[in-house]
This record gives sequence, C-alpha cells and structure tokens, in this order.
Amino acid sequence: MKKTSQWKIPLFKINVSPSDIKSVTNVIKRGTDWADGEEITQLEKELSKYIGCKYCLMFNSGTSAGHAVLIASGLQNKQVMIPSLTFISTANWVLMAGAHPKFIDIEEQTLGLDPIRIEEKITKTTKAIIPVHYAGLPCKINEIKKIARENKITLIEDAAESIGATVGKKKVGTFGEASIFSFAANKVLTSGEGGAVLTNSKKLFEKLKLLRSHGRLIKENYFSSIQKPNYVTLGYNWRMSSITAALALSQLKRLDHLIKKRQENSKYLASKLQKYSQIQFHSVPKGYVHVYQLFTIILPNQKIRDNLIKFLAAKGIMSKVFFAAIHETKFYKNLGYTYDDLTTTEKICQRVLSLPMYPDLTKTEMDFISDSVGEFFNSHKNQ
Repeated sequence: MKKTSQWKIPLFKINVSPSDIKSVTNVIKRGTDWADGEEITQLEKELSKYIGCKYCLMFNSGTSAGHAVLIASGLQNKQVMIPSLTFISTANWVLMAGAHPKFIDIEEQTLGLDPIRIEEKITKTTKAIIPVHYAGLPCKINEIKKIARENKITLIEDAAESIGATVGKKKVGTFGEASIFSFAANKVLTSGEGGAVLTNSKKLFEKLKLLRSHGRLIKENYFSSIQKPNYVTLGYNWRMSSITAALALSQLKRLDHLIKKRQENSKYLASKLQKYSQIQFHSVPKGYVHVYQLFTIILPNQKIRDNLIKFLAAKGIMSKVFFAAIHETKFYKNLGYTYDDLTTTEKICQRVLSLPMYPDLTKTEMDFISDSVGEFFNSHKNQ
C-alpha cells in the first residue's frame, strides 16, 4: 500500500503556509493552555461570522460534532432520512444517537438527496433529515428545507465537504437547525482533524456545550480554576485542542483563496477531460457555488471505473471512490434493515470516481492526469 508521499500525484495535498507553522508553534512555545486556549474561542467567533450563524462550537472531529447534534436534537427511536452516498459517519451518527436511519435516493444533478423521494417516503416517525452537500456542491437544499418546514421535521446539514459553498447569497450550513463541518486532512479547510457545529439556536448550543465536555457547566477554564466542577448531565470528551484550533484559524484566514484555487484547477482539469465522451460531470445548478473538495467524474460502468483506478495507479496517480453505498456495506446489511428503491444511488456508486484535486495542483500535473485518462480510453476501447 502506497503512502501519500509515494504517489506521483496524490489525491489531495495540504497547502501549508508560514502562518500555519507560526500559529501552531506559538501555542506550543507558550507551554500552557494547549487544551483550552483562546484560539478555540477565536476560531468559533470567526467561523460563526464566516458562515453566518449565531453560534459555533468546535469539536475534535466532524464525527463527534455530528454525534453531538443528533443526541442534542432528541432523536432517540426516531427515523432520520439520510443519503447512502456519503461517508459512513453520517449514518453512524444516527445509530449512535439511538435513532433509525432511513436511506433515501439521490438525484443525478448534485448527487444530493432527491426532494421528490423525500416527500414520497416521509412517515409519522420521520423526525429529521440530514442532507449531504456532496463533494463541495450544495444539494437542493432550498427544496429540502421547504419540505422539512411543511412537515415540521428537523433539518441538519452535513456540510463536512462544503465549507464556503453557497446557494444564492447564503452559505451552506445556514439552512437548517444545525450544520456539521469537518476539518479532516482532505477537507477544503483542514487542521488534520477537527469539526464544528453551527446553529442559530441558543437552546441547542447550550446542550452541545455540555455534551462536548463531560456534561460540565463551564464558567471558568477547568485547567486553571480552583473551583469545584459542576457536572449536570452525561457528556463526552469531544473538545478541540488549542493547537488544532490555531491551525484551523490560520487556514480560515485564507480559505477564500484556497477555494478559488480549487475552482480554477477544477475548471482547467474539466476542460482537458471534456473531450472524452466516456466522462460525465455532475452539473452545477444556476446560482450554486461549488468548492470542489472532490473532483468527481462519472464513468460508463463499474468495470471501466475500476480498471481506470488501476491504470492511473500504475502511473502514480491516485484516484478513489467517494463513496461506496452505505446500505451495501457488510455492517449495515447485517443490521437487517430493508431499503426502498435506491436505484440512482446504486448506479452512481458503481460509476463515480474522484481524481486528484488540491490548491497546489499544477497544470503540468493536470495535463498528465488528462493524458493518462486519454491513454486508458484509447487502450480500452472495447469495454
């Protein structure tokens, strides 16, 4: 198995600036407040402002952030609608909170939840919808929000892959009761690991604060206070460290530049690949802004897709399937759930492929990717 550094062109590469290094070094050098420093509060303030929500809480991962929101939303034993084309943690949040996942099919334009299918499948036990903004492209969130509002269903956005993406003048993460972001290593904004919840609900915000830190009412810094801590409910250790927050805060300051580079590179790579009739792209609806956390193409069938992965790997180019359908994994099959029609999801999951995409990807590298794809098609004409 190759390490990231062993690929000639990896799937992603982190853009590191001198300010990233300085920010992290400053926290380390001070020798105190590594766990609960001012960087965390500052990041929450700046991220709230950037997204456009009243409240923000940082977590140690997108997974813990999502888990916390599902618990705080009181969804135990309730049905939660989710896509199967997403990272497995979206479904796991639901199970870990004691709720029941209901997989709903996607539409082919944005590869997000299909609003028509949502309306068809709503039941009396449906209490929440978690749409995913796949690959950095917003789903049909306005239509989904309308359905949620009309049916009095909680809307929670999985915006893990889409920080900075917009529909009209609104950023993703501002349409539901809460939204979850991830800062894992391959994300648009990364601190290695980390996550955030954004909301306009003070009630939800206060619940999340307790869940994040052992159920403790926080009035002072635990590590520098002599006051007896007050534990009022069950909670977890889901806090982000000051070192991680410092790195994320530094990246946030140049986030728009990083997004612009992704958009420019995606436009260039798409222009090189569009001459191959075997490739489809999911289109960006009018008024939507795609941030290209992933550069996704759709191939004619699974055989061609899988052979292309191997062909590119032999040339040192990494590509990867994002994602295999969750409902087809061994774990979810063994749970014994029955699934309604997920035809589009299954068709897309057999054909979808992500190619390298990151801010520092060069035109020479993108030319090599395109030429290699062309070489593959020329040598596999009968597939």
